[in-house]
Amino acid sequence: MRMPFMKQVAWYLVFAMFIIGIVPRVEAGFVPSEAVALAKIDRAADMEKVQKVLETKIIKERLEKLGFTQDEISNRLSQLSDWQIHNLALQIDEIKVGGDGLGIVIALLVIAILVVLLIQLTGHRIVVK
Repeated sequence: MRMPFMKQVAWYLVFAMFIIGIVPRVEAGFVPSEAVALAKIDRAADMEKVQKVLETKIIKERLEKLGFTQDEISNRLSQLSDWQIHNLALQIDEIKVGGDGLGIVIALLVIAILVVLLIQLTGHRIVVK
């Protein structure tokens, strides 16, 4: 039994699925109806976070190589506005610290072991000539 317009409906569905597939995913959430106020900026907490990062050995050595003294750094930090200090503290939170690559090596080893195990379980043999 042949249905009329089946070919057109099939092409329409293919086109619709293609359009649905290329639309980017969007995350949404509820927003309060009143004007959204900026979060209260706590200068002391943000300054403490920045100071803590500046006191690390690597950062301190790098700033000394660039020719900055501790007094110059403190002077420049005191000249920043609350908003600038807050942005700096937020950016410090977003820094992704690089590791030694051990996690990547372990992940690759686990994947290799799983592939070998899968090949053994299915009974396939790999012969390299």
